[in-house]
Amino acid sequence: MRTATDRSRWQPAPFVRASVLLHAAAAAAAMLRPDGWPWAVGAIAADQALLTAAGLWPRSSLLGPNWTRLPQAAAARGEIAVTIDDGPDPEVTPAVLDLLRHYGTPATFFCIGERAQRHPALCRAIVEQGHSVENHSLRHRHNFALLGLKGFVRELGAAQQTLAEITGSRPRFFRAPAGLRNPLLDPALSRLGLHLASWTRRGYDTRDGDPDSVAGKLLRGLAAGDILLLHDGNAARTPAGKAVILEALPRLLETAAARKLRPVTLRSALGATVP
Repeated sequence: MRTATDRSRWQPAPFVRASVLLHAAAAAAAMLRPDGWPWAVGAIAADQALLTAAGLWPRSSLLGPNWTRLPQAAAARGEIAVTIDDGPDPEVTPAVLDLLRHYGTPATFFCIGERAQRHPALCRAIVEQGHSVENHSLRHRHNFALLGLKGFVRELGAAQQTLAEITGSRPRFFRAPAGLRNPLLDPALSRLGLHLASWTRRGYDTRDGDPDSVAGKLLRGLAAGDILLLHDGNAARTPAGKAVILEALPRLLETAAARKLRPVTLRSALGATVP
């Protein structure tokens, strides 16, 4: 995993830089040897396919820095990060906060700007109870990965302003909807002073309503330094109609405690590493 750098000065990742050079070389070759244009087109097409694949791989760092685990120092302290996406939800989020309070566990909530606007008191409660609120875009658009640079800046910038006004704290981390993106996201993040954070393991709790299955995915191989993903918004339901996070989360926290793993927020774990 690449170390986060000063986000005020964007530098393209080596993979992106190589892609730009390949495009330039292919264009120059086609101009110098017109009969070789099929090879140039093929090279560009192959490169575009690789860029697309990197954008469809949420944990990839090929397109820019991407936190998939906590730093070694945090892992050495036995820390893990519980992250919760797609809220706030007026039904589920309060119950999640009750569970976190019961277990004395801080968490990181990646909130959707428009949902935060509808439920500002919930966002403030998240922060007041010792958790952090981070940026999960303004609208959680299904076509998010197809946006251009200006579209990314507008979408993320509006969410930044909304969440900062509600909570009094400007988000420092961003998680892409479904983890999908394209090479233009990283310069947008740099412009807004945000760091991309994905996860080490996830429970797929937006589509799996079995708490045992969700908890099992999160606990399989659980180790210090892991970033775990759950959802309070768009949560799947158990056969009894309960949001699956409400049954999977206690099992996760109890097992983590038994293994002497300590949940922290991303800000706490990475605070000395990111500007």
